[in-house]
Amino acid sequence: MDFFSDEMRRDPFPAYARMRAHSPVFRCPPPFDAWMVFDYAGVKRVLSDHEAFSSAVPAPRNWFVFSDPPGHTKLRTLIAKAFTPRVITGLEGRVRELSRELLDGVIGRGEMDLAADYAVPLPMRVIAGMIGIPAGDWARFKGWSDTILRLSYTRSGGEEAEGALADFIEVTGEMSEYLKQMTARLRAAPADDLLSRLIAAEVDGERLTHEEILGFFQLLLVGGQETTTNLIDNAILCLLEQPEQLALLRGRMELLPSAIEEVLRYRSPFQWIMRTPREPVELGGQMMRPGELVLAMVGSANRDSSVFAEPDRFDITRGANPHLAFGHGIHFCMGAPLSRLEARVALTELLTRLEGLELVHPGEWEPRRALHVHGPTRLGVRFAAS
Repeated sequence: MDFFSDEMRRDPFPAYARMRAHSPVFRCPPPFDAWMVFDYAGVKRVLSDHEAFSSAVPAPRNWFVFSDPPGHTKLRTLIAKAFTPRVITGLEGRVRELSRELLDGVIGRGEMDLAADYAVPLPMRVIAGMIGIPAGDWARFKGWSDTILRLSYTRSGGEEAEGALADFIEVTGEMSEYLKQMTARLRAAPADDLLSRLIAAEVDGERLTHEEILGFFQLLLVGGQETTTNLIDNAILCLLEQPEQLALLRGRMELLPSAIEEVLRYRSPFQWIMRTPREPVELGGQMMRPGELVLAMVGSANRDSSVFAEPDRFDITRGANPHLAFGHGIHFCMGAPLSRLEARVALTELLTRLEGLELVHPGEWEPRRALHVHGPTRLGVRFAAS
């Protein structure tokens, strides 16, 4: 299996099925050099058993998702004070406004690149607005995000890996200085934005440090954008590849929340989550040593027939859907409600405004560059111009 090939990353699911059947826990040799866990039970254990599996993996140390209790608990509690359900719910009007603005710009053309014209800029502008980044800095913001995503290529070794790491270090310096300037302004005159709330958040007399806020800033760039971008793109891809499901959804838009959960299961935006054993761990008949990298393959777990009936069938009426697309346990994704909200609004606008929607080049889409995400870099679609 070549996990680096476009073909594999476009459709890894047949290979996942073979691995679940024959090697559900597999040691991938160098340069990747990691354990890969493919079955649902194994993936769920890796994600939920934080006593056996640490989140302190080779990744940016100031990203709170790569920390363990008690440090993780403190940081998550502080961030949760700023990233509240009320804040997320309050964004719905702005998400709808941005969705309509983006569609207004393309609806007269009769075709667009769904990724570049809609699914990428929508969550980017939502996150930028949440943080308080002005529209004039959006392009810079997007460049930072692209650089951070290239970190996944450090697993492949060689010149590309070295370049990705060097670029990330440079971008981190730029972002740190940018954040210092924003923070100084907001300390003097707080605004109604996420950064102001992060600065003010306090638990037991402790506040977030500059490095901790910077880490969350970077995490929000990647997680807040990539998850939603791929969720929107993958939803349209799934629906256009299964036209009977699209017809069903258009006729019963109340099924949209269920359809979104099915997209998260069927084409998970993030395909793996990293962990490392704290101690020797036996899993699937294999012995993992402390410090070895473990990839919990959520994209495979979400197709496991022991949990999901007819797992390779896309079914927007699926009932129980305990997918692991947003992780599990104490590290369950804090941004899941925001991603679901953005997808619900974005897909409602797409499906109610664009008639005759179809793929320009079915089956030929190019996967996104980052190895751990799943979705198209470009996705040409046609529709009736209006």
